[in-house]
Amino acid sequence: MTDPKQILIDLKPLKKFFIGIDSDGCVFDTMEIKQKKCFFPNFIKFFNLGEISEYAKETWEFVNLYSQYRGCNRFQALIKVVDLLKIRSEVSSKNIELPDLTLLKEWTKTETKLGNPSLQKYAGEMNNKVIGQTLEWSKAVNKDIERIVYEVPPFPFVKDSFEMMFPEADLMVVSQTPFEALKREWDENKLTHYLRIIAGQEMGTKAEHLKYAAKGKYPENKILMIGDAPGDLHAAKSNNVLFFPIFPGSETNSWELFYKEALRKFFNGNFEGAYENSLINDFNKLLPEKPGWK
Repeated sequence: MTDPKQILIDLKPLKKFFIGIDSDGCVFDTMEIKQKKCFFPNFIKFFNLGEISEYAKETWEFVNLYSQYRGCNRFQALIKVVDLLKIRSEVSSKNIELPDLTLLKEWTKTETKLGNPSLQKYAGEMNNKVIGQTLEWSKAVNKDIERIVYEVPPFPFVKDSFEMMFPEADLMVVSQTPFEALKREWDENKLTHYLRIIAGQEMGTKAEHLKYAAKGKYPENKILMIGDAPGDLHAAKSNNVLFFPIFPGSETNSWELFYKEALRKFFNGNFEGAYENSLINDFNKLLPEKPGWK
């Protein structure tokens, strides 16, 4: 079986610049509906946590929407939520059984393609109840996303930006969303024709997407990552390439700035340095690392 990363490795530059773009919460306003209507309800259902749903909801939304963990892989988010619930006094006082995610943690430390196909293989090897629950939870999430999340348009100025990017840059989706959902959402909005590749969780981490698709093929100052989460920034800087943040809660303003100012600076070689640093400094102040209840 061919390694999905090989598609990225084989990508040949056609243009002078490369731009990677995150999808959920960055191009499409889908973070809230996916997390609140698809991920969280199935978390309660599959792990039998109805008794602490109030605290679980607050914790889930902190991790996945309002913190430095925003936009991380779903299985890493699941681990972080359970770890935070374990140290909440409101939860421990109820003497409820939280899932033991030890084996899932081990898997996330060694596997980079953190998606259902890899977890399915791991579940077969381990024959562990919690791993099985996690897989069924993840499958149910995907089904609900397909059922609930559709015809969500891109933020204003996104299509204008793609029209401006396309003649000069090779464009690729860099995401931890499953490929099937990405393809459906980009096709629905008639944006797929701008792209060289859609890279989802099956092709590895976001950092790996940039590493294999762009690193060493374009000058570092001609590679840009656009994203709305700290993980997007990490993916860019771990590869020593540039980053433009889409600010959660100010997405339209961010895309307007990108379209009217930042993209030209990137193409003209004036993005790196003080301009990028100022954007990143403001972005880093936006999302806390620790929850307010600690």
